[in-house]
Amino acid sequence: MAATSKGRNKATQKKSINLALQGGGAHGAFTWGVLDALLEDGRIEFEAVSATSAGSLNAVVLAQGLRRGRADEARRALHRFWENVAKAAHPGGLRPPWFASWMGALPLEYSPLYWTFETITRAFSPYQFNPLNINPLRSVIEDAVDFEELRSSQGIRFYLCATNVETGKIRLFDRSQASIEAVLASACLPHLFQAVEIGGEYFWDGGYMGNPAIFPLIYESQSADVLIVHINPIVREGLPQTSSEIANRVNEISFNSSLMREMRAIAFVTRLIESGKVGPNEMKLMRIHSIRADALMARYGVASKADPEWGFLCELRDAGRSETQAWLARHFEQIGRQSTVDIAAQFL
Repeated sequence: MAATSKGRNKATQKKSINLALQGGGAHGAFTWGVLDALLEDGRIEFEAVSATSAGSLNAVVLAQGLRRGRADEARRALHRFWENVAKAAHPGGLRPPWFASWMGALPLEYSPLYWTFETITRAFSPYQFNPLNINPLRSVIEDAVDFEELRSSQGIRFYLCATNVETGKIRLFDRSQASIEAVLASACLPHLFQAVEIGGEYFWDGGYMGNPAIFPLIYESQSADVLIVHINPIVREGLPQTSSEIANRVNEISFNSSLMREMRAIAFVTRLIESGKVGPNEMKLMRIHSIRADALMARYGVASKADPEWGFLCELRDAGRSETQAWLARHFEQIGRQSTVDIAAQFL
């Protein structure tokens, strides 16, 4: 896990960026791989992170690791966290070994345990099937992060996105408000967990209103470079026709919608600045970058977001590392100079 000598030699060339980390359950292990590769490379400094759901888990563990050490400790912290996520899954998970060997490499959607779980969550609310409000993520997060230490120390800034159940507005929890409740609120899927109460308000997953929110990185950061780590495919070829295919695509479109809207706004402001209609001192010209693997992520259905099997998490991590290494090789020199994403082509 130690940084390579190559990475250490690059440290003098560091560039500052902001991170925008999407949510997506177990698919957040892809983001783990992205962060691991960026930390190993050594040429990138993180000014701030805006994150949602699984992205928020990665964000607070990253912040904790950097607080306690340098890149090496952050990498170890992320590895330990995701390893503990896999261990926290109840024995056998939704795809136990006997099922995998019997049915081969079929998707999780074919698991009888998964369909039993789906039936329960559609027929009963979490207030009924989980009256004690047990969330296995709580202990995993508490073991990984000392929130009092995070709140009282300096370091990378972060903004955790959650959705206010009653108002429908986005709520951002910054470093000074970091808590286990804020992280659980950001990752609270309403068909699985009871709404998280913070200060008399109730919150669900932030992905409904900001997956993730870009605006705090525009207003609160000096760096104009934002690296978006996508784990929900924007493009999925072919017309979905089965019920599971339709559910997958509806999930992807829904959890990309807020990001698409913000990208359209950024594209609009960029055109105004580049055309000279407004000056750069009036509006901030953002440089947008993205790491995504739509073809890979489109292979996995929405059910796999609930699949914390260690082998699957490592597969996603390795994919994230590979995509990031390729991205750095192509685009590192452009950071701080220009966007590496054609916003109009991808989001308009």
